[in-house]
This record gives sequence, C-alpha cells and structure tokens, in this order.
Amino acid sequence: MTSLPPSPAELVDFVVEIANEAGRLTLEYFQDPSLVVDRKLDGTPITAADRGAEEFLREQILGRFPNDAIVGEEGDDVAGTTGRSWILDPIDGTKSFTAGVPLYANLIAVLDNDVPTLGMINLPALDEMVYATVGGGAFHNGDPTRVSDTDELRGAYLMTSGLTYWPEGALERLTAEGMTIRTWADAYGYALVATGRVAAMVDPLANLWDIAPMQVIIEEAGGRFTDLAGNRSVASGNGVGSNGALHDKLLAVLPDAGRTL
Repeated sequence: MTSLPPSPAELVDFVVEIANEAGRLTLEYFQDPSLVVDRKLDGTPITAADRGAEEFLREQILGRFPNDAIVGEEGDDVAGTTGRSWILDPIDGTKSFTAGVPLYANLIAVLDNDVPTLGMINLPALDEMVYATVGGGAFHNGDPTRVSDTDELRGAYLMTSGLTYWPEGALERLTAEGMTIRTWADAYGYALVATGRVAAMVDPLANLWDIAPMQVIIEEAGGRFTDLAGNRSVASGNGVGSNGALHDKLLAVLPDAGRTL
C-alpha cells in the first residue's frame, strides 16, 4: 500500500478488478433455483449474493484504502478521514436478479469531498461494463462510448425501473409527447443512455447508491444527469440521465419531484 493517492488510471484498474470479481460472485447464485430470498425491514428483497458481493467489495476497498469512507446498501456506514467515499450497491435490481432477469448490476461510485469522480456499472449476466472518471471519458467494455444525438421527445426511448412510483399523470404526459417507455431498467437504463442505445433514463425515486455512479458516467459520455428539478445532484432521491440534447424538453414534461413526491 502506497502513501500517495492513487492516480485515476490506478483507481479505474482497481475498480474494474473488484467489480468483475463481485460480478462473478453474483453469477454463482444467479438463476439458482435453491436461492433463498429474504426480506429487509422495508420489504425489499435481499439474498446471499447481495450480502456476499458487498462484503467482498468492502474487504477489498478497506484493504487497499483503509482510511476511506464507505456507504453501502447492505451494511453499516464506515467513516473515513481522506475525504474520499465509496458508494456501493452490490446488486442494483435485486428483483430482476431474483426473477432470473439478467439486467441487474454491481454499482460502485467514488466521491471526493462529496463530489462524484468515478462511476462503475457492471452487468455481469450481460458481460457488459460501463465506467467513467471525471475528465477521463466514458468506456463500454474498454472502448470509448458516447450518448445518442436524438433531440426530439417524439420517437425517443425512455427507460425506467417501474411504473408504480411515478407521480400521477407523468407517464401520460410522456406518452402524449410521443416517447416510448420501457422498464426493467435500473442501472441498465443508464448504461443504455451512456452507450447511445436509448435517449433517457428516469428514476422518480432512488437511493444514493442507486444513482451515485450515474452523473460521472452520463456526463463523460456527453450527456446530462440531474434530479427531476434540474439540479446537478446525486443526493436528491431521484435522477434523470439523458443524451443532453433533449434533457430540457424532458424536464419540462416531468413534474418537479419537490412538488409531487
């Protein structure tokens, strides 16, 4: 372990390595008919794959960066002294995972003094990985990636994780504008935006670990990431990632989360 801060390239190499290993761990449980699905206090599912992947990530991070902070979905927060924080979601899309749908992800974000500087979306069942660092560009399976140039809502594809927690009337307004809405998204939706395959992804309700990696990834791919009110933030409890060209038009149709949720 070096006393010097890691370079961006060293940090990326480390994150790619541990994300790949966490992904392989989850694949050992994926589509296993004997997998036990427990319920957390909030009613959401959790499995041995969630627990094991986060434990592995925490061990690797603290072994390499013992003074960094960690915030993860399945464990207690770890305080740090370096100003660097790791935000972990061992399985984003656990409902997809337990249903045998291969669109779940391992998510890792690095924040320096609360500012996102690295984002990782690993999709192990699809063998896809999208990551980015501030100023370093966005990459899909090791190759540079860019958002689409679609600038009209009509005909554009919008991803979301589900329909039950959307504000009343919002979906109707989007479809009236001619957008095509697809679900089962979670982190996969943001990966599709960053790789130019869809125009936008909307999370009307999300935790920090669900969207912490997305600002860096979407922006470095040439798009925009904000909350529903248009603020450039990953801590608002919701998120909108787009190719940038239609972002303002999309926000004009979406309700302000502060008024509706």
